[in-house]
Amino acid sequence: MVQSSLSEGLWDTGTYRKHQFHLTMEFKKSPDGGWGWVIVLVSFFTQFLCYGSPLAVGVLYVEWLDVFGEGKGKTAWVGSLASGVGLLASPVCSLCVSSFGARSVTIFSGFMVAGGLMLSSFAPNIYFLLFSYGIVVGLGCGLLYTATVTITCQYFDSRRGLALGLISTGSSVGLFIYAALQRMLIEFYGLDGCLLIVGALALNILACGSLMRPLQASDCPLPEKTALENVAETYSIYSEKEKNLEENIHILEKSYSSEEKCKGTLANGDWKQDNLLHKNSTSMTHTKEPETYKKKVAEQTYFCKQFAKRKWQLYKNYCGETVSLFKNKVFSALFIAIFLFDIGGFPPSLLMEDVARSSNVKEEEFFMPLISIIGIMTAIGKLLLGILADFKWINTLYLYVATLIIMGLALCAIPFAKSYVTLAILSAILGFLTGNWSIFPYVTTNTVGIEKLAHAYGILMFFAGLGNSLGPPIVGWFYDWTQTYDIAFYFSGFCVLLGGFILLLAALPSWDTCNNKLPKPTPTTFLYKVASNV
Repeated sequence: MVQSSLSEGLWDTGTYRKHQFHLTMEFKKSPDGGWGWVIVLVSFFTQFLCYGSPLAVGVLYVEWLDVFGEGKGKTAWVGSLASGVGLLASPVCSLCVSSFGARSVTIFSGFMVAGGLMLSSFAPNIYFLLFSYGIVVGLGCGLLYTATVTITCQYFDSRRGLALGLISTGSSVGLFIYAALQRMLIEFYGLDGCLLIVGALALNILACGSLMRPLQASDCPLPEKTALENVAETYSIYSEKEKNLEENIHILEKSYSSEEKCKGTLANGDWKQDNLLHKNSTSMTHTKEPETYKKKVAEQTYFCKQFAKRKWQLYKNYCGETVSLFKNKVFSALFIAIFLFDIGGFPPSLLMEDVARSSNVKEEEFFMPLISIIGIMTAIGKLLLGILADFKWINTLYLYVATLIIMGLALCAIPFAKSYVTLAILSAILGFLTGNWSIFPYVTTNTVGIEKLAHAYGILMFFAGLGNSLGPPIVGWFYDWTQTYDIAFYFSGFCVLLGGFILLLAALPSWDTCNNKLPKPTPTTFLYKVASNV
């Protein structure tokens, strides 16, 4: 619609130049450095502080099993919700970041995470934990993750893979440190004291958020809400404002004249005499007060109509963009793969400590907590995979598929591990491959374009959150049913393998075509053409 309006010359030169300027400002070239490295640093610490406890929830999971005496499936819901709720709410999180900016969302979410952790220390039962730790902390983490990824993608283009790899290692380093930290705090201060201290540490997110300076001016929206929408709205105002005002005033004049006729038919002789005596005075008041009143009502009616039109148009545009995304074969396979990956790939980080206990591994053999091994290897994996994604000769989609297939095989091997050494090796492999989260935004950007990143990423993270929420309880229910984790991890490995092969089949014929249709954006007036070809 915008393209046809431009070609038909419906705007004058001044209006066109005005919006041309705004388009250029909206898509200002990413600095690929400078203050961007400060953004990387504070985003790293933000993910470190918010995801440290939820990812290392396996330490708390064992304690909650003993304290509340519930089944493994029900107790696993706490940790799965903490990681899944934020992802389920990704469309809302993306909308919040687009509307209020990364800085405001980060500061607000810091209060949510800290408050949820502190509130969990007073939990009387598992159901209270589902709200305080699972929902409140999980939603805060989802907002923080979206904010850090979005602002990092804005500041980096050619080094985006490295930048995303660096910030995503924050959560992995947090997993490594918080696993040992929470165990130590539980020994010294108990479970409640541990949650209070961890919540207090999370308040440092507020300082990190204050340093997230927006790349654009404060009054400019993020790429999701470009000036193109304002162009369409401005055009509708120019073309309809005068017409609507005249129509509304005409309707009001009709209603006013009908009221006068009714008054005339109901009037008696005395009233007629009074009307004759005061004819001049009433005619003067009718020429002033009704005109002002009619104009105000007409303006209010017009703006209400325009507001409803704009909201309806935004809703239609969102639905249309969603449909166009799913017409992309690679994107459709990507959302299936991420859903299956999170069903099967997330449970080890939550349940590996209990897997070792169920395999009769003695605590004296533990050189390092298995969750800590997963955490440090995830950090290494995110960094190395992020660096590999920046090499032009490496296809990031095939790299992502390879991590899925190898991870599926490693999950199927867990039932054969009966010692600490074999469990530690498998934990290291799974942790490294879980680092593919650092290249997932990179793959998404190459698939749909930077202009649709927030929209597409919100949809994908919704399905990832659904998988995160369902994975650990399903594995826990398998254990409650069979009293062993063997079938559970066979199921997990099958899910990840299936997602990897589906994505591979979808990517083989169309990935190169998709890349050709999505060249790197340049700061010109016609940047919206990049995503329209997908």
